[in-house]
Amino acid sequence: MSDTIIEHPGEVPAPPGDPVDDARPAPGDERMWTARLRGAAVRALPPSKLLPDRQPSYVASWVYIFGILSFASFIVILLSGVVLIVRGPSWWHESQVGLFFNSIHLWSVELFFFFMVLHLWGKFFMAAWRGKRALTWMTGVVTFAISIGAAFTGYISQQNFDSQWISTQAKDGLNSTGIGALFNVLNFGQMLLWHVLLLPIAVGVLIAVHLLLVRRRGVVPPLPERTGRHAGSRPRAARGAATASEGLGR
Repeated sequence: MSDTIIEHPGEVPAPPGDPVDDARPAPGDERMWTARLRGAAVRALPPSKLLPDRQPSYVASWVYIFGILSFASFIVILLSGVVLIVRGPSWWHESQVGLFFNSIHLWSVELFFFFMVLHLWGKFFMAAWRGKRALTWMTGVVTFAISIGAAFTGYISQQNFDSQWISTQAKDGLNSTGIGALFNVLNFGQMLLWHVLLLPIAVGVLIAVHLLLVRRRGVVPPLPERTGRHAGSRPRAARGAATASEGLGR
């Protein structure tokens, strides 16, 4: 006697041992918006691309590690920032534990920008926008620009003399551009909101989009070796030295 349970009469159960494709809609449901959306998502990011088992051999190069190091630093920034904001923005002034978490937050920001600059320069010299990867490159650049604003509002939110001096100097510069009325760096509440909510959400969303684009388009390969009439040519100095040596041999 079979233990197979048929919930709907007339429905043929899947053979035991065969994987069921959950992304495939049931017969008659192909035109539903959920089925179309699920199909488009699976076609754009199939599981084999989203979580690949293997990577090309060139990914072992050191130039490919700065992206994940930037992402790891961002995770530490978020975790330490959550602890600081839960205990209050002035907690690190009053507690040694708070000072410890503030130091973790500060140095993770320093490492984040250090690794991101190396990541951007490395991909720039590799022409990482090749192979329909322009959007991947642009999301990385915009993430870096927004991260500067997040770091700036963080320095202003320190509640010490450094933050007061930075905010007063920045106020004059922003007023000269005409955006001082909308972005008031002397308003602590406004700067704290930008730093702990709005800008981190923007950076996090852009990082997620950037990672999905990397998975969809794949990791950019190294620049191809130059071919053509310049491939086998020697530098002018080397050609001159060779000609001189041939003349001496004669």
